[in-house]
Amino acid sequence: MARALRDVAGRADVMHSNSLWMMPNVYPAQAVAGTRSRLVTSPHGTLSAWALRRSRWRKQLMWLVCQGKAVRATDCFHATSQAELEDIRRLGLTAPVAVIPNGVEVPDDATSNSHPDGPKRLLFLGRVHPTKGVDLLLQAWRVIQDKCADWELQIAGPDNGGYLPKMQRAARDLALKRIYFTGPVYGRDKGLLYRSASLFVLPTHSENFGIAVAEALAHGVPVITTRGAPWQGLETNNCGWWIDCNVDSLADTLQTALCLSDQELREYGQRGRTWMQRDYSWSCIGARMLDTYLWLLGGGSAPDWVDAT
Repeated sequence: MARALRDVAGRADVMHSNSLWMMPNVYPAQAVAGTRSRLVTSPHGTLSAWALRRSRWRKQLMWLVCQGKAVRATDCFHATSQAELEDIRRLGLTAPVAVIPNGVEVPDDATSNSHPDGPKRLLFLGRVHPTKGVDLLLQAWRVIQDKCADWELQIAGPDNGGYLPKMQRAARDLALKRIYFTGPVYGRDKGLLYRSASLFVLPTHSENFGIAVAEALAHGVPVITTRGAPWQGLETNNCGWWIDCNVDSLADTLQTALCLSDQELREYGQRGRTWMQRDYSWSCIGARMLDTYLWLLGGGSAPDWVDAT
């Protein structure tokens, strides 16, 4: 891979590297050295305080040996949120940062949110990993499950490092009711799962973006997520709740949301879908990224979304 990237760098205008902390994230900086190719780096949340604390000593060693040098060689960073821009600047990195969110596919029609034959569905969809706050969700569900008997909780997503069995045991130990672990879903099945949900929840500790939040909103599903994710727009667009990352806050918010009528939840969801169509469609995001590349190559005034300080 390292050899192939060096060959490509001799012909490419821009090389765009995604994520950090593996050798394939170091090779691009080595490849572009001494060429006209410009390097763009998307950390994808790997520079957040939460992420840096995980495997701390290994990351500090890799930073000293090679990753730090590769990051400092970046001509422009791509951050998916203002919070990630702040993570980059907190490490003393001074290269320009383009703040461009991830794009999302907005389906032609929104979820029906209809459940004539059973309980309404509260959905978590994502990796079952300590970062995602599934343990907080289980504890909050224990608090409200008897108050919201017309709801069920579905946890969908792949196991990450053996954490799923731990959460399944925790659910049994807490004597949780109407909770289902359904494993990973992809493609059409994932779209159908969003359509079956009346409310989406992501109680994450740290998220540079949170694509599942955007996907849920694009399907017309209102969202509850924590301040560990950069989704304060849920409040300004009145399509969900952006809360503190603890069990009490999550339980209180869940009870409030689960007591809303079907019509009120659909109105929340429709406002979120309109927001995604306006600001997060791929046509919008792709145009911004292309303009960033062209500015990086041609110079001139930086686009409005680029922090060049």
